[in-house]
Amino acid sequence: MRQIVHVGNLRMGDGSVSVQSMTTVKTSDVEKCVAQILALEEAGCDVARVAVSDEADALALRAVRARVHVPVVADVHFSAKLAVLAVENGASKLRINPGNIGGEREIALVADCVKAHGVPVRVGANTGSIEKHFLERCGRSAEALVGSALYHAELLEKHGVHDIVLSVKASDVPLTVEAYTMLAARCSYPLHLGVTEAGTEEMGIVKSSIGIGTLLLNGIGDTIRVSLSADPVKEVYVAHDILRACGIEKEYVEVVSCPTCGRCRYDCIGLAERVNARVRTVRKKLKVAVMGCVVNGPGEAKGCDLGIAGGEEYCIIMQKGRENERVAKEEAERAFFARLDALIG
Repeated sequence: MRQIVHVGNLRMGDGSVSVQSMTTVKTSDVEKCVAQILALEEAGCDVARVAVSDEADALALRAVRARVHVPVVADVHFSAKLAVLAVENGASKLRINPGNIGGEREIALVADCVKAHGVPVRVGANTGSIEKHFLERCGRSAEALVGSALYHAELLEKHGVHDIVLSVKASDVPLTVEAYTMLAARCSYPLHLGVTEAGTEEMGIVKSSIGIGTLLLNGIGDTIRVSLSADPVKEVYVAHDILRACGIEKEYVEVVSCPTCGRCRYDCIGLAERVNARVRTVRKKLKVAVMGCVVNGPGEAKGCDLGIAGGEEYCIIMQKGRENERVAKEEAERAFFARLDALIG
C-alpha cells in the first residue's frame, strides 16, 4: 500500500492516477500563467506545476492560485530560500531536486516551512543532476537515481516531513522503468512517473507511452507527467490517452478507426481526426467507429454505440450494431455528427 499524500484537494497514493503538466511561461507574468493553467484544466489536467526561478515568481504564486482550480506545484532549484518563499505564498506542493537544493541545513529549512504550512514535497531525482557521491559510486544508473531520491526522503523524514512523493526520471526509457520498479519495491511513497527530456512531440509521445505505460500496467505510479517539447496541453491529452490505453481511465469516448486502404472512397482519416477532436474531453463511456469501407466496418460497428463505414456512393451509419441510415457521401459527415452530438449531450 502507498502512503496517502494530499496535494490541495487531490489524494495521491489511493489507487487513482492523476495527470500533471507544467507551464512554459514566466510565473510572475500572472495573466499568461493563469491563462495557460486554465487551458490545462480544460484539457483534463489535475495538477499544474510552475517554475519558481526568482522572488517575483514566488510572490506571484498567491495571485495565480486565487484564479485557478487545480493544485499548483512550485518547482524550485538551487535555493532553499525560494522554496520557503513559494510555500509561504500558497504553493500546494513543493518540487525540489536532491542534486541541487543544498545540504542538510537547507533541507531542514525547507522541512520546517512545509511542516508549518501542511504542504507535501516531491523529491525529483533526474539523471541530469544526480549527486556527485552517488554518481561516483553507481554511475548514471537506476541504483544512483533510487539511492539519491531515498537519501533525501530520509533527510526530510529526519526533520519531521512525511508527506513525500518521489520520482526517478531519465530520458532513457529502459533506465526509467528499471529505476521506478526498484523504487516501488523499496518504499511506500506515492510515485510521480515520467520520462524526462523525452524529446520533441513525436518521439516524446513514443518514449512516454512506453515508459509510463509499462509501469502503469505493472501497478506502479500514482501521478504522471508526459514531457514534450510542445504545447503543454498536448502533454495532458497524451497522458489521458496513456491512461485509457492502459485501461485505467474508463469514462471517455473511445474512437476506433480504420488505417484505410485502396478500397476507401471517402475521407475516413479526416473524419476520424475530427471525431476525436470533438469527443476528446467528453467524460462519458462510449465507443465510436469510423471505418473506411464495408469489409470490416459493419462488423466492427456492431460492438459500438455509433459507427460509420464508407461505400462507393454512400456511407452506412450504424447505431448499437444496427444499420440505421444510408447517406450520400457528401452528407455523411453532417449526419454522423448529428448522431454523435445527440449521444454525447
